[in-house]
Amino acid sequence: MNYDLVIKGGTVVSSRGETRADVAIRGEQIAAMGFDLEGTETIDATGKLIFPGALDVHTHFQLPFCGTVSADDFLSGSQAAAVGGVTTFIDFAIQAKPASVMEAVAARRAEADPKVCVDYGLHAGITEWNQNRRAEIPEIIRAGLPTFKMFMIYRSQGWQSNDGDLYAALRETSKHGGMVGVHAENNDLIESLQSEAVREQLTGCYVHALTRPTVTESEAIARAIRLADAADGRLYIFHMSTGEATDAVEEAILRGIDVHAETGPHYLLLDDELFKREDGHHYATCPPIRKPADQERLWEGLADGAIEVLATDTCTFNSEQKAMWQGDFRKIPFGMPGIELLVPLTYTHGVRGGRFPLSRMIELLCENPAKLFGLWPRKGSLRVGSDADICIFDPELSVTISYKDLVTHCDYSPFEGIAVTGWPVTTLLRGAVIVRDRRFVGRPGQGTFLAREPVGQAR
Repeated sequence: MNYDLVIKGGTVVSSRGETRADVAIRGEQIAAMGFDLEGTETIDATGKLIFPGALDVHTHFQLPFCGTVSADDFLSGSQAAAVGGVTTFIDFAIQAKPASVMEAVAARRAEADPKVCVDYGLHAGITEWNQNRRAEIPEIIRAGLPTFKMFMIYRSQGWQSNDGDLYAALRETSKHGGMVGVHAENNDLIESLQSEAVREQLTGCYVHALTRPTVTESEAIARAIRLADAADGRLYIFHMSTGEATDAVEEAILRGIDVHAETGPHYLLLDDELFKREDGHHYATCPPIRKPADQERLWEGLADGAIEVLATDTCTFNSEQKAMWQGDFRKIPFGMPGIELLVPLTYTHGVRGGRFPLSRMIELLCENPAKLFGLWPRKGSLRVGSDADICIFDPELSVTISYKDLVTHCDYSPFEGIAVTGWPVTTLLRGAVIVRDRRFVGRPGQGTFLAREPVGQAR
């Protein structure tokens, strides 16, 4: 039988292990796996690893924030994703009160659809909870957005939800097969510590970390877990940064609470000493990067299952935008680029670093995100019938990271100078080659919006 395209001679990797096999594609899907398969076109993957395209389920492209807009739009951001072996991302449609969430979804899709170079979905961001939002939940889920984000912080921006709102949303979304994700930090405590720092005339970027100690996250996560338990809801923790919170999540999982957590490469590889540098404000995120002890506990959580997903929280602000803080630690635009480096950093420091096996990396970057967010087995899998989203990965290619070599629209990289071994060389999106020899060869609008399935049974 002749196929449209056959990837020959590589090692196919899944959570079940590794096997030498050809991968055959017909149209947009994987059609067969085996030996000596023939195709109209072939790609020689000898010596390479064949992964499912990775999913980054936490991105912020062209996000209005702090009086500016993040520097990577849906075009440059999705190109960076493709070059990094990421074939699906999930961004956010954040409600602008008093408009509805569905209005935010329509506006976000209008921004993204003409530009995206890989497939994408959206989380629904809820910034107010009332009877209108409650009534809107089934419609949002039917539109393919079964996951929601609520903020336990950002009161001054008008985004913060109180505990009663969060409890009600957890209960209501679970009735329809949805899940609530939270940005979990204690807003009151942070504001109190910030006011104290200002009174004491503390200056410098390091004050950003001082006013967001680990308790500001761990307390909020513990509170969210208790609310989810009481509401019989599904809870997802975005960008978890601390060892204390990892302990809380692991304990909750053992108790049977439906809670899931992610962390990101910046929390695993960067620490708060960077804030003491002259360019320390480049590294400001929310929550902030922490201490080496937190890094170690996060790595353990990824290995033992307490943390199920690695995602980047990509939110690119260039050096000019970051300089808007003008010495006031409360006004730094929070965020850094990351999507382009997700796969090589995870492989180098996770797999080659002996933190977890290659099969676990595929769970963290591909299978778990697809299963948790309503895309399995269409995405995150190399099974017959799945979308032919494929990353061909050279495990021996050594690269020293430099922002000058990256697609992202940023004039620095938080990982500048870090040497990695292992890099994506070819990326396919639904059977079409969009990256060849590490160069983007796709086109804007080639990606498509993914209407995702409910993430669980209605309760």
